[in-house]
Amino acid sequence: MRFLCDVHISYKLARHLGSLGFESMHVNEILDKSETKDSDLCKYADQNDNVIISKDSDFRDSFFVKQTPKKLIKINLGNISNQELIGIFNDNIKSIQKLYVKQNFLLEIDRDHINLIEL
Repeated sequence: MRFLCDVHISYKLARHLGSLGFESMHVNEILDKSETKDSDLCKYADQNDNVIISKDSDFRDSFFVKQTPKKLIKINLGNISNQELIGIFNDNIKSIQKLYVKQNFLLEIDRDHINLIEL
């Protein structure tokens, strides 16, 4: 499984996912780093079969309107600590792993629930 963390996602989550054996990178390590346009990030993720992790609702909109990115985890948790976010991923990583074989999905993580949407 390959993860690509957007600019507002901590490097700590990217490194943690890497420590679990997943390929994981941060947008600041590729393309135009923090200046990378969302459309370029989507294109990169789709071409490399990455799951984008983001807090940015523009990616959610693009998922529905343009069907890109193909694989998206949208974080709807506001400002939480890195440890809390890592804990949420740890608690749900087996379910997240099962999604990787799907062609298109949006997984929204809220405080009270996790919602899966497939196109």
